[in-house]
Parts: sequence; C-alpha cells; structure tokens
Amino acid sequence: MTAEILMLGRMLPSVMEALDAAYTVHRLWEAPDRAAMLADVGPRIRGVATDGHLGLPGDVMEACPGLEIASSYGVGYDAIDIDACRARGIRVTNTPDVLNDAVAEMALGLMLSLCRRIPQADAYVRAGKWVSEGNFGLTGELTGRKVGILGLGRIGKEIARRCQAMKMQVVYHGRTEQVHEPYPFYADLEAMARDVDWLVVIAPGSASTKGIVSRAVLEALGPDGALVNVARGSLVDEAALVDCLASGKIGGAGLDVFEAEPKVPEALFGMDNVVLQPHQGSATHKTRAAMGDLVVKNLAAHFAGLPLLTPVA
Repeated sequence: MTAEILMLGRMLPSVMEALDAAYTVHRLWEAPDRAAMLADVGPRIRGVATDGHLGLPGDVMEACPGLEIASSYGVGYDAIDIDACRARGIRVTNTPDVLNDAVAEMALGLMLSLCRRIPQADAYVRAGKWVSEGNFGLTGELTGRKVGILGLGRIGKEIARRCQAMKMQVVYHGRTEQVHEPYPFYADLEAMARDVDWLVVIAPGSASTKGIVSRAVLEALGPDGALVNVARGSLVDEAALVDCLASGKIGGAGLDVFEAEPKVPEALFGMDNVVLQPHQGSATHKTRAAMGDLVVKNLAAHFAGLPLLTPVA
C-alpha cells in the first residue's frame, strides 16, 4: 500500500512531482480547514515533508499518531521539537552541506555590498549623479580587516575560507574550541566582538543561542564594526541592533534573516548603513534543487528500510 504523507508547505515543482509519484500526498497549506484535514488524514500519515520555518507544529504531531519521519527542507531545524520527536520515535532529517557554498557566498556578498556601498553606488549611477555631481565617495575595503565568525560549523568554515581569500584575518567563537582549525579561538563572544571589524553570525538557532548577539556584544563591536547575519534572526537582539545602528554605536549591518520573518523592522528601511535581503542565503537554482532532492531521498530511504542520508534524530 502506498504510504500517505503530509506536505506542510509548497516546495519546488520537482520535489512535489517526485513525492506525488511515490506517495499519496496531502497538501496541508491548501486545506480550507486545517483542523478538519488533520482530523481526517492524520491517523494515516506516516511521513511529513516540511521546511526549516514551518517545522513540525504540535497540532500536526498530535494529529498524526503513526508519524514515522519528518523530512525537512533546510539545514536549520530549530522549529522542530527534537526531544518530542525522539520520545515519539519520529525520525527527523534536514539538508546540510548542499547549501554551504550558497550561504557563504551570501555572507561575502553582504560584506562587500556594505563595505563598498554597492547598493548606494548603483543608485547613484542610475540617478544620473555620476554625471551631475561627479565621482561617488570613497568606501572601505575588506583587505586587511579582521572578521570574527560566530559558529565555525560547515558553513562557518566556508565563510572563513572566502574571507581568507579576501586577505582578511579570521577568528571565531563557538561552544568549544576546534583545536585542529587554524583560526584563533575566543571563548568570550563579547571579547571577540571588541577585537574584530566584522562579526558574522552563522550559528544554529536554538534556545541556547537566542539573543546571543546582545546589546553588550553589539556595543563591543563598536562604531567602526559591522554585523552580518546569515543564520537566524533569533540570534540577535533585534531591538538593540536597530537602536545601535540608529545611534551609530555600530557602523553597519548586512542582514539576510530577521526575528519575525517576513516582517522587517521598518526603522531599517531608511538607514543608509544597512543592506537587507529577504532570507536568500540558499536561494539559488542549484542549491534549492539539491535540498529538494535530499528531502525526497530521505523519505525514500526511510520507507525502503535503508539508512537515512542526513539524520538529525
């Protein structure tokens, strides 16, 4: 008998086609009455296809007593209660590694855009000011600057390598020192922020990292420092960040993620010292296709009784 799975949100057409071909798929986001659909199909659901933002809500878990696996599209799984899944025997997978390069590229893109004022210079040319007002003003550069990476995991290491290619000095902070990595380790995040020109946030989102980039850390970064966040908005005290940017307590920020996406603090829109992105870190054709392929392959492995490709729990 074909397994029945629940898809919590829209995915790439290729992913939905592959799942439709292999399973009976129920699309929760299309249901006119979410609770009614869950009550109807929940007892038959064996798998869930979700993403890092939708996670595995409590009402879905409760409605699906026979749930065996949640295959998540994204590397972050902070929206999934892993302990609850383990207690219920629910396997969880994510899509690591395949998005490392794309997210690292976004981090460097934000750094370059902020440092070299690329959005402002583009607007300057488009407005005809190069002709009417002369050359655009001078900017900073990355060469010779020190960058502190918060979270030297898979993506953090890729960012570090790219920063080295830009002739930057790399240091890092994390839960533990990685003794075989060539970069200096800081046990104290505030101390690292005080010593660097750039602070790049790429640690996982969790209860332990919520607000880890506090007002004290931001003020330690200082008026000549800049923050780049390509991890989760929850890691940064967003209200403190807005205040520090407005008051000049930090020099600037490149932000791909926010606390309550897709809502972005309106105060940021008028600031000239920020570069904003709509959570595009992994949003390339190549990377998203690879992520979708892992979602499909993890479900297939589970139902075939084979080892999962990228298990979390």
